[in-house]
Amino acid sequence: MILGQRPGWLVLAAAICSAAPAFAQERPEEVRGHGVTVTSVTLAVTVQDGRGRYVNDLTQADFTVTENGAPRTITRFSRDFNAPLSLTILLDVSGSMALQDKMAECRQALGRFVAGLLKPSDEAALLIFADGEVEVAAGYSEDKTRLLEVLARTEAYGKTALNDAVAASPEYARKGRHEKKALLLVTDGIENDSQYSPAQAAEVARKVDVPIYTVGYRIPLDEQYLSKHKRAPGLTSAGIVESLESFSRATGGKAFFANTAADLGVALGEVRRETGHQYILGYTSHSSLEDGFTKIRVLTKSRKHRVRAREGY
Repeated sequence: MILGQRPGWLVLAAAICSAAPAFAQERPEEVRGHGVTVTSVTLAVTVQDGRGRYVNDLTQADFTVTENGAPRTITRFSRDFNAPLSLTILLDVSGSMALQDKMAECRQALGRFVAGLLKPSDEAALLIFADGEVEVAAGYSEDKTRLLEVLARTEAYGKTALNDAVAASPEYARKGRHEKKALLLVTDGIENDSQYSPAQAAEVARKVDVPIYTVGYRIPLDEQYLSKHKRAPGLTSAGIVESLESFSRATGGKAFFANTAADLGVALGEVRRETGHQYILGYTSHSSLEDGFTKIRVLTKSRKHRVRAREGY
């Protein structure tokens, strides 16, 4: 807990099982009529070549966007790689993070990340989650002083509702004032208190136009330890990795994994580097209300390019 002031924090989801379904029904900036939903869709897109190098010289004409296989006209394009970022840090503060000094090491690494790698024009917010709640510990600000102060006093407690936190947090992350947005999840991946499955959480998260970058830190490898979590009897280290990767894959982000404090710092640095190489694409969708999930695919003219964007909404 932070400074013993929990009652004064803004609680995003005291009961996430009731909050997340509301998000699941939303589509951004939509206007409905005659069975058709006109939706303005924004995509954060990252492109790398076959050697993993970022491709920064593409134009609007180099991209194609399809919905359920049908081409869509790109109406908005930006490649301002120096544009400021609205970053939401989602930090796991549940009891398992107290083991092996994970909480202390995450505090230190995130502190260095915020103070040293974020630009003065970047704004950042800190959300923490444990015991079925996602709470705003420090709201958006370009002045990182408050966030760093709160982060330094954060302690681990309670159970882990990781999937529920992933379902609830993107709706807050989309409120950042900059066009370029990202959600950074730092967790050991332990799950023992969620109402949502990983697949359900990913389905909700991908409906919001914010990529999720996950950093799995010191994921437990002891299967006997993992099996003791009664709410998730099938939990395995491989399952944790897949869950974190699914959150990032669904939203157009990327998953990183670290087993040492040094590796954690490298992973966080790569997250900031990655967000500095995003294209922003927009288009207008005309989809039927009965379509359900709309699959999005973004491609470039080169088959050698690896393109990441959210999977749909």
